Amino acid sequence: MAVFLMTGGGTGGHVIPAIAVARELRRRGHSPFFIGTRQGLESRLVPKEGMPLEFIEIGGLKRVGMRQTVRTMWQLPAAILRSMRFIRTYKPVATFSMGGYVAGPVALASWAMRVPIVVMEPNAMPGFVNRRIGKIAKRALLTFVEAKQFFPEERVEMTGLPVRPEFFTLPVKERGGELTVLVTGGSRGSHRINEAGRLSWTMFQTRAVRWIHQAGSDDHGYLRDAFTAMGMRGEVVPFIDDMPRAYAQSDLVICRAGAGTVSELAAAGKPSILIPFPFAADQHQLRNAEAMSNGGAARLIRDAELTGTLLWKEILALADAPGMLEQMGARARSFARPGAAERAADILEEEAAADGRRKAG
Repeated sequence: MAVFLMTGGGTGGHVIPAIAVARELRRRGHSPFFIGTRQGLESRLVPKEGMPLEFIEIGGLKRVGMRQTVRTMWQLPAAILRSMRFIRTYKPVATFSMGGYVAGPVALASWAMRVPIVVMEPNAMPGFVNRRIGKIAKRALLTFVEAKQFFPEERVEMTGLPVRPEFFTLPVKERGGELTVLVTGGSRGSHRINEAGRLSWTMFQTRAVRWIHQAGSDDHGYLRDAFTAMGMRGEVVPFIDDMPRAYAQSDLVICRAGAGTVSELAAAGKPSILIPFPFAADQHQLRNAEAMSNGGAARLIRDAELTGTLLWKEILALADAPGMLEQMGARARSFARPGAAERAADILEEEAAADGRRKAG
């Protein structure tokens, strides 16, 4: 069967969806391989999948300072040439890019060697690299309609982002007498969200609220002790291994607004209070949160405005409005697009076949 080149690295938001598509390609009998950096998360995750991973040296360009910008521009020609060497060796029929700084030289090398490129953009505001790759890509696979304006209209398809199937199969939770709130700032936690949660707890002591709070390893100890001392119901944990189960138990989710997170919220049909990370590149988390909020699926609180009192007021406003959480959950589910990995694999096969016909003709 065919060889496909996968790229897009640095963070889980780039690497994990690319791995999901690569798994689907491999299930169909193809041979995916990755190009990444030794510093990126791909260096840990891809080898566990038993897929080849080749390395280039490249850094970022956005919000990195003059020294790193100069270093990246110096690295770029060599990274492109090294990517071209890998393309000659593996002979991929198409390239799949999730964006991120590593994808820049890989996409330029693919374009120079006439390998068709398919990009997947998970955010409402596309990243720096994907905005530029999109002009030479054959297809652009999007999650938010707000991103359409950055890509040629005839090449766009709304596929969504690959999300674990367990999220799509969660049953609608019936509200009981107790409100269950899931709080997470991501796998490493968020000190801002943790502190706002802690300061809000005393205001909830007369209400039937159960908390599932993922604090991260740094804040877990002191936050757990404060939670216990206040006699709150629920648990504070450093990390949640089974996030679909935590979603299933919750009536409301308080979290950041990364592409993977909002895609999971949509798949699970969960109402949320979104607190975008203020230093995300191009404010993409803010744009994601605005899209969900404008669609009636979430409430938006800016990080700079977050306090325990505001969080308490927002939670109570949602919990006390009849049917509000249920309505928001239904709106969230309207953003869901199952089968994203399968559709991405379909499109990669289609573009590879079309390219083969063009070259044969």
